[in-house]
Amino acid sequence: MAHFKYPEQIYSAAYVLKWMALGVAVAALAGSASALFLFLLDVVTRYREVHEWIIYFLPIAGFIVGWVYLHFGKNIEAGNNLLIDEIHDPKNIVPLRLAPLILVSTITSHLFGASVGREGTAVQMGGALADQITRLLHLKQGDRRILMMAGMSAGFSSVFGTPMAGAIFGLEVLFIGRMRYDAIFPCFFAAIIADQVGMLCGIHHATYLVKSIPALSLPGLMATLVAGAIFGIVGMLFARTTHQIASALKKHISYAPLRPLIGGILIVAGIALLGTQRYVGLGIPIIQEAFAQPLPLSDCIGKMIFTIISLGSGFKGGEVTPLFYIGATLGNALAPILHMPFSMLAALGFVAVFAGAANTPIASTMMAIELFTPSLGPFAAIACIGSYLFSGHVGIYRAQKTGDTKPHSNHDTHQSESSSK
Repeated sequence: MAHFKYPEQIYSAAYVLKWMALGVAVAALAGSASALFLFLLDVVTRYREVHEWIIYFLPIAGFIVGWVYLHFGKNIEAGNNLLIDEIHDPKNIVPLRLAPLILVSTITSHLFGASVGREGTAVQMGGALADQITRLLHLKQGDRRILMMAGMSAGFSSVFGTPMAGAIFGLEVLFIGRMRYDAIFPCFFAAIIADQVGMLCGIHHATYLVKSIPALSLPGLMATLVAGAIFGIVGMLFARTTHQIASALKKHISYAPLRPLIGGILIVAGIALLGTQRYVGLGIPIIQEAFAQPLPLSDCIGKMIFTIISLGSGFKGGEVTPLFYIGATLGNALAPILHMPFSMLAALGFVAVFAGAANTPIASTMMAIELFTPSLGPFAAIACIGSYLFSGHVGIYRAQKTGDTKPHSNHDTHQSESSSK
C-alpha cells in the first residue's frame, strides 16, 4: 500500500487542478480547430452538390494530395496511427504541420467527392495541437501520453457533438479489450469543454430521429444480437479490405501520388456507370433517409465500395462517418428480416458497425445514447458488444494493440486470464 506525507485528497486536488488547466487549453485548441473544419466542410460540400461536374477533377485532386504528403508529410502520413503509436511508445513530438495538412487534404477530398469521413481529421488535429503543449511546457512522457489522449477525445467530441463518447473513445481506442484509467479525468474534462467550445463557435450537428423503440424482450434482444454479429462482420470486412487495398497499391505502385490518382479514376468511373453521386462525401442526407424510409441494401454496398477505394488509395479524412452510413443503411435493410423498426435498426447499425471496425463498443454505445435517446441504450449495448465480439482482432486503426483477446471461447478466456496473472 502506498504511503503519503499528506492526505491523499491533497494530491488528488493538485492532480485535478493541473489537468483542468491543461484540459481547457487542449479543448480550446481542438474545439476551435473542429469548428473551423466543420465550417469549411459544409462550404465545400454545398459547393460540390451544386456543381456536380467538379467530381471529374477528383483524380487530379488525389494526385495533388498524394504529392503534398510525399514531399511534406512523409513522417506524418500515418495520421491516427501515428498518434496511437506515440502514446504507446513516445519518441518525438508530433509535428505541428500535421494539423493544417490533414485539414487541407480532407477539405480537398470532400470538395472533389472522395468518400471519406471527418473523425480522422478532428482527432489528428486535436492530438497534434495538444502535443504542442508538451513542447511548450516540457512535460514528462507520462503527462504527454495523457495530453495526447485528451486531445484525441476533444477532437472526436467536438466533431460529432458527443462529449461522453469522445472521452471514452480516447480511452478505449488504444487497446483492444482494455482502457487506461490514468487519463480518465483529462479525457472527460477536455471532451466536455471541447464540445462547449464548438457550440460557442456556432457548430451545428446533424440530428437523427428514431421513431420507434419496442419494449425490452428476449426476442428483441436476440434479434439485436444477430444484427450486432452482422454489423461486426461487415466492420471487419471493411477494415480488412481497406488495409489490403492500401497494401496492394503500395506494393505495386511505388510513386505515392499515383495511388489516389488511380483511386479517383475508379470513383469517377463508378459514378458515371451508376449515374449517381449518392455514395460520395459524408452522405449525411442518405443517413437521415435511413431513419425515415426503407432503403435498398445497394446503398450499404455502394458506400462501402466507394469508401474502401477512397481510403485504400490514399485520400484523407476518416472512416467513421462512412461507417455510420454503411451501418445505418445496412440496419435499415435488415429491419424487415429481423422484424424490427427500421429507424431503430438504422440507429443500431450506425453505431455498431463503427464499434466492430474500431473495437470501441463502450464509446459506440455511449454515442447511441447521446445522439439518439437513452431508451435505446440497452439495445445499443447488445448490438455494439455483439459487433465487437464478431469483428475479430482486425480494425481500422493498425496501431491499436491487443490488451486482452476477445473471449471467443473458454480456451481464449483461460489464456487471457493466465497471461494477466
